[in-house]
Formats: sequence, C-alpha cells, structure tokens
Amino acid sequence: MTRYLQEKVSKAPVFLNKPSPLLGMVVVVPCCNEPHLLLSLMALKRCQLPDCDVEVIVVVNDGEHAQPAIKQQNQATFHQAVKWARHNSNSRLRFLIHYEADMPKKHAGVGLARKTGMDEACFRFAKAGLEDGIIVCFDADSRCDENYLREIHRHFNQHPNCPACSIYFEHPLSGADFEPEVYEAIARYELHLRYYIHAQRLAGVPHAFQTIGSAMAVRSSAYQQQGGMNRRKAGEDFYFLHKFTPLPGFAELSSTRVIPSPRPSDRVPFGTGKAVGKILKNNGRLFTYHPEGFRQLRSFLQQDLYSTPPPELKLPPLIGQFLASQNFSEKWSETKTHTASEQSFRQRFFRWFDAFMVMKYAHFVRDNGYPNVPVEEAANWLAREKGHTASGPTTVCLLNWYRAIDSGRKFH
Repeated sequence: MTRYLQEKVSKAPVFLNKPSPLLGMVVVVPCCNEPHLLLSLMALKRCQLPDCDVEVIVVVNDGEHAQPAIKQQNQATFHQAVKWARHNSNSRLRFLIHYEADMPKKHAGVGLARKTGMDEACFRFAKAGLEDGIIVCFDADSRCDENYLREIHRHFNQHPNCPACSIYFEHPLSGADFEPEVYEAIARYELHLRYYIHAQRLAGVPHAFQTIGSAMAVRSSAYQQQGGMNRRKAGEDFYFLHKFTPLPGFAELSSTRVIPSPRPSDRVPFGTGKAVGKILKNNGRLFTYHPEGFRQLRSFLQQDLYSTPPPELKLPPLIGQFLASQNFSEKWSETKTHTASEQSFRQRFFRWFDAFMVMKYAHFVRDNGYPNVPVEEAANWLAREKGHTASGPTTVCLLNWYRAIDSGRKFH
C-alpha cells in the first residue's frame, strides 16, 4: 500500500469486495440532495466501454446539521441507486453506492465527498494490483457523450506522461427541463468561463485551463503524489486541478464531452449554480473582467522578464501597482538567484504568478479603475483580437465560436 493510503486517508476502505483484475478506471460521483441521480448513472451506462473494466463510485452524502428534507432525499436516493446498481452492474461496468451520512459540519460538502470517493478509488486500484489507474470526476446532475469513457482511457493510454486532464464540456442551451431564462443565463456564464481562459492565454499566461469539477480526470499515482483532493465546500475543483496544470504533460481532452446541469443553486457560495442564480436575479445580465486588465498583463508578460530587472521593465499603470502590492521586485530577485536559465526562471516565476495570482490581479483591475463589463462586450473584444470579424453576434453565436475553438470543430 502506498504512503498516501497509509498516512493521508482518514477512512478505511468502504467496499470490501474484490475488484476486477482488469480494473483500469473509476468514476467518482458525489451526490447530495439529487433526486435524478439515476439519469446520470444511465448516461454512464450507455457509454462505450474502454479496453479495461470500469467502476462507478457514488458517494451520497450529507452533513451532521443538514436539513431533515435533505437527509430524507439522500436516503431515498441511496436505496433507489442501490437497487438500480444491482440490476445494471456487470463484469465490465460495476456501480458501487455508498452513503456517507452526518459528515462533520466543518468539512461537510462536495470537496470531502469527492475526496472520499477518490481515496476509495485509490484503494480499489491498490486491491486490484494497479498502480496507475484513472480516476474520473463526474457529477450527479451531469450527462456525457457515449464515447466518454473510451476517450478518457484512450487519452491516458496514448499520453503516458499525462498526470491529469481537463475534459471538454458544454452546458445545454435549450430544452424542456428549465425555463428559457435559465438557458440564457447559462449561455452567458459559460461564455464568461471561456472568455476568461482565452483572455489569459492571449496575455501569455501558460497554465490557463478550465477547472470544472464534473469534467476532469487524474492518474491515481499523480493524485496521491499531489496530496489528493481537498475538503473545500466550494471551488474544490479549482484548487485541486491547479496543482496539476503546471506539471509536464497536463492536457485538455476535447474528443468527448461532459454536459453539466445549468440549474441555479444556493447550496455553495460560488460556482455554476450560484452564478446562474445571480444572473437570473440581475435580469439576465452578466458582467466579466475588463479587457484592459489583460491588455496590460500581456504588455508585461511579453517583455524579457529573465534578463530585465524590475526597475527597467516598462510596466503599464495597473500591472505596476499590482506587482508593487505583491512585492514583485523581491520575488524577481529570489527567482533569479535560484535559477540558471530562462526556462527554469519562467517555470519558477509562473509557480508564483499562478491561477490564484491572475484572479487576484483581475479583481485588482476591477476595483481600481476598470469595472467589469457585459460579458458579450468582453467576449467580442477577444474574438476580434483573434481575427473573428462577425458583427454583433448573439450570446449563443459568440459562445459557439469559443466552443468551436476549444473543441477543435469548425465554426459555422
């Protein structure tokens, strides 16, 4: 058993049955107050199977102070899922259902639920004698394309040095499950997500990737080496995946698709559900980071940071003020002292100027002269910067253009 499983896991293995010796992938699904879990499990059941056996671990969970209605729903979901799993599991694809009730109030939430399932996946791989199985994160209200499992397995087989990957996603933009206003809101929110990543890349940030909890996968060995999943109640995906984005081989998988739910929610302080709820309360409007912040960031990152001491850099006003507030001069000197080449300097620098620092900078820009702007305005600016000349596209048209870039499809 690995050191991680001996020292970093607080729970003993939940499932004692023997896994298949051909087990190669475990999909982890946290589930709290989800009446339609079976729809997500059915989506996984419909998938084409990869060249390995697969287990799906569902962690139905609630906190010790959860409302009685939530506990009642969870109990009903658990029993329903156990019955469904009994009739739908087979030797190649097995569904394992666990109910983690009354989690400690301090940590109860999606982070701990994901950690419980992902740690269990590591135990399952160890019991199967496999050091490097694939752990896939999914959600109890998500769907996926039928090639989902096969493409994830193919990706890690073809890229043996890939420690983890972000998986392409698309929220539904129409349907009968929600009111039209919800689909309009999720279109704007997804446009914001894609604009923010592309704006960072335009500025020269090297490790800008989407971090969606239902759309990521990691090797068991890399998961353990990086200390496993955190126990955050929200944003656990952002903090988790950004431990892997600077590592050699990290990738985006765009040959399949996760379809997360667009529903509004107040269960967590931020994230998709919370954002959709806020957009609906704001008459459907969404504001995002001003392009000027990324213009100034690009001007900074395009310079020769390795050979040019901070006093000699040409710093635009906002980036100059922000870097001063972060003691950039001292950090530059420290980085320069401990590196012997431009490549090692950049690697060390961007471990400091990472995703958290970029977000802090974006908030600094917002609060110091360049307030957020409508997401369509910002996304149009970036599209023009990339040579897209369509005049006055709608939100959905703009979003489809960004989706085409991210998925590798042609834009029509």
